[in-house]
Amino acid sequence: MSRNRRGLALLVTGALALAGCTADPEPRREPRSTPTPGATPGVTPGPAGVGDPYFPTAGNSGYDVERYTLKVRYDPASDELRGDATVRATAGADLPLFHLDLAGLTVRRVTVDGTPARHTREGTELVVTPAAPVRAGTAFTVQVGYDGRPEPLRNETIGEGGWLHTADGAVALGQPESASTWFPVNDHPSDKAAYDFEITVPKGLVAVANGVPQGQRPASGGFTTWRWSEAAPMASYLSTVVIGKYRTSTGEHQGRPVFSAVAASLPRGAADESVARTVAVADYLESVFGPYPFAAYGGVVVDEPRIRYALETQSRPVYSANFFRGGENTGVVAHELAHQWFGDSVSVARWSDIWLNEGLATYAEWLWAEHEGRDPAQATFDRQYAASDDGVWRVPPAAPGATNLFSESVYQRGAMAVHALRVTVGDDAFFRLLKTWAAEKRNGNATTAEFVATAERVCGQQLDDLFAAWLYGTERPAPPTRR
Repeated sequence: MSRNRRGLALLVTGALALAGCTADPEPRREPRSTPTPGATPGVTPGPAGVGDPYFPTAGNSGYDVERYTLKVRYDPASDELRGDATVRATAGADLPLFHLDLAGLTVRRVTVDGTPARHTREGTELVVTPAAPVRAGTAFTVQVGYDGRPEPLRNETIGEGGWLHTADGAVALGQPESASTWFPVNDHPSDKAAYDFEITVPKGLVAVANGVPQGQRPASGGFTTWRWSEAAPMASYLSTVVIGKYRTSTGEHQGRPVFSAVAASLPRGAADESVARTVAVADYLESVFGPYPFAAYGGVVVDEPRIRYALETQSRPVYSANFFRGGENTGVVAHELAHQWFGDSVSVARWSDIWLNEGLATYAEWLWAEHEGRDPAQATFDRQYAASDDGVWRVPPAAPGATNLFSESVYQRGAMAVHALRVTVGDDAFFRLLKTWAAEKRNGNATTAEFVATAERVCGQQLDDLFAAWLYGTERPAPPTRR
């Protein structure tokens, strides 16, 4: 994710205020102290929550999702969404019941392997009790029919994220939560899955999602169905849908489709030009990080005042129009494209590891600036090091706490930690490490401890002191020196 540095809607209050980046929603759901309705006596169900230290009730354990097939029909005139979600998963334990995240919306029917299942709601949890328990190791399919007016998730500190009804359509976007506002999901990045989308909207509107475009076809009532498919495993918060009046551009690059969209309300110019450079930026980053990890390229620019950030939605980042008010801006494109490697392909195992996403993506901005003939990365480091206040140094980027998940420390100190590593080990070892990390962890999840171990193995150095100071310390470290 990139923050809007243009100042039009920048909100900073200790924790960075990013609409769609929900910091510390722990009060939203309380752990259950009574048995769940429908539970089988003496049998432990798959609990709500994967046990993330920052968001203990986020996601759901007990099963692993392999694919979501999402068919939604949305009418902006009435703000009504009708959905049919098919979730294919494998049980990791015996499941007399299990949970899916779903915020709002009315569930009309649920089946498990084609058989009707009981379902209840507990806040933002959909609790499903199949006719017979799903046994450990068994593949099973859940189908959920639902409808209603989707609402964003709100947080007093940071704002709202998820499904937003816009002037001419809708945008579903946010971090760490958003997907559960428009489909039932295991909403934690540790359970990545493939996705197929069928999005039906009034004729004349565009409906963009993740992955490879699969074409359009007419639908009943003067609607059009847009189809998309993301075959690579994707964390749920990286899923998106953007609906409205957009001018689109298509093409092909290195055998992959390119699909981008810019809000029609924006004048032609900087936004179009910046997004058009997506493949050029991706090619440069490929030379640094290794092969581009996905089957499609693109970007979407939205003209929605509540969206003040950019998000690395997989294969097709979404950008606030504010990034381009002052002219072409490929720095934000570099940031979000770097996330395709670090954040999307290599995803966090838990939210405390977020610096692995944001520190590396911010450093990619520095590398891109140097590649474009602007400041060298060392000059950017020096400037950032000198300008960072005590608040940056008091918050360790590898343990920021939920309320500081998107703080300056995670972004800027995270990037400074990356540069300190580069200076310490030398360019050859550093760039070999980046490619090794991206290759070995591709399509998976990773922790800071794994990154440290990989760095020491690839670079052939003991780096505990460096990482302790730059990632976990609460004082300003000394500038790095080459060993």
